[in-house]
Amino acid sequence: MAQFFEPSTDTNANFANSVSGQTNSFFLPSVYSKKVLNFFRKASVIEAITNTDYAGEISSFGDSVKIIKEPVISVSDYTRNSDTTETRLTDQEISLVVDSAKAFKFIVDDIDTNMSHVNFKEVASSSAAYALKDSYDAAVLATMFSGCSASSPDHIIGSDSATADATMAHATNSVDLLGSDGTGVDAIDLMARMARLLDDQNVPEEGRWFVAPPSFYEELSQSGSKMLSVDFNAGQGSIRNGLVSSGKLRGFDMYKSNNIAATSNATGKVMAGHMSSTATANTILSTEVLRDPTSFGDIVRGLHVYGAKVLRDDALCSAFYVID
Repeated sequence: MAQFFEPSTDTNANFANSVSGQTNSFFLPSVYSKKVLNFFRKASVIEAITNTDYAGEISSFGDSVKIIKEPVISVSDYTRNSDTTETRLTDQEISLVVDSAKAFKFIVDDIDTNMSHVNFKEVASSSAAYALKDSYDAAVLATMFSGCSASSPDHIIGSDSATADATMAHATNSVDLLGSDGTGVDAIDLMARMARLLDDQNVPEEGRWFVAPPSFYEELSQSGSKMLSVDFNAGQGSIRNGLVSSGKLRGFDMYKSNNIAATSNATGKVMAGHMSSTATANTILSTEVLRDPTSFGDIVRGLHVYGAKVLRDDALCSAFYVID
């Protein structure tokens, strides 16, 4: 699309006002691209690291999905001609409640629709969908961090402290990662400790994941293992939906996210777990277009509802770290 503007004020320029007899001085076309410069979008990881089997069972805000826990069967010794000990089956339930809702709303004026070279409804809807997903990721990650078992078993390594120890003791200080000072815990060793904590609880190896912010992966790439080189990632060196590498590292599928809540004192925090640890359910409940009663335009709005529940806190573990 071309639009004609004032001519150049430079007296030496082509088509300038100062040129005697200039008849086409206003014919200076400006070309408008039909492509929109999108903002950078953070990768979404929640649907890759949680159990989404219950998503199809919700239809409105406030819905509650009852999840039956598998009964624990006791095994006893048997002696010939003696009675056996039975286990009474239970139907213990865990409720996944769809108790969070996010909405978007924007107005596209008729003039913009008729005169613009950009489909603003499509562009804004895409932006709104991403904003909903981004908010969903951040909220569920926060739920998972807060739901991690803190005792029996203690799966929280360190704490949100600026003081760091070069150990991985479950203490009040954070973990000092191996940095420029040459001292501290190698990032790969911290991952190995988290894998062992899951092993101790018989958490299956298939379906394990690890999610961390970029600062942790910078340290991991500099560790002695060099496990995150481009060659390790099948020569790709790329990130898709937050997935860092095509292979596993210490048994984990590796994910990177900027949606992990910032720490107050430590440099950052990481989390590892199994897909069965947390159940999530979300849906776009409604999207509608209606005329704006106070202007000449269309209102576009949508409602996203979701819920998250930590089902197995022993299948999650987290750690706080400091980089110096």
